[in-house]
Amino acid sequence: MNGTPVMTIGRLSRRTGVPVKVLREYEDMGLIYTVGRSAGNYRLFGEEALWCVGVVSGLRTLGLTLAEIQELAAGYLAQAGEPVGPRLAGVLKAVRARTERRVAELQERLRRLDEFETAAAAELAGRAEFRAQDPHFRRDGLDSPPGGRP
Repeated sequence: MNGTPVMTIGRLSRRTGVPVKVLREYEDMGLIYTVGRSAGNYRLFGEEALWCVGVVSGLRTLGLTLAEIQELAAGYLAQAGEPVGPRLAGVLKAVRARTERRVAELQERLRRLDEFETAAAAELAGRAEFRAQDPHFRRDGLDSPPGGRP
């Protein structure tokens, strides 16, 4: 720290837009370079922490989980001679598959919405009443309201 500019976690948060709580989690997971603690036990970071937060944030926007990022970071830091690219490619392949499954689920939901809207078009437009399908509904009103009270 001799003359090297350092910042607290609050300053790092302000500079990156990442909440302090999230930065603490990142640091606890070993995802941010740190320069240690101050005499008052404050977490201290150098400028390189900005790069770390940028990388983590970028990977998160791609859909990587923190566990996946932590595993990549551990390999990156432990084996400096091994390129991280092939490992990242494998993780990206898994993220892509996970995302495609989610897109398929959402497309199925849209299909069900379309189907429901078509079947209930009159009710949704106010030309018919959903209550007409309710087995407890009578022409003169409900037999008893929900909760069983007359």
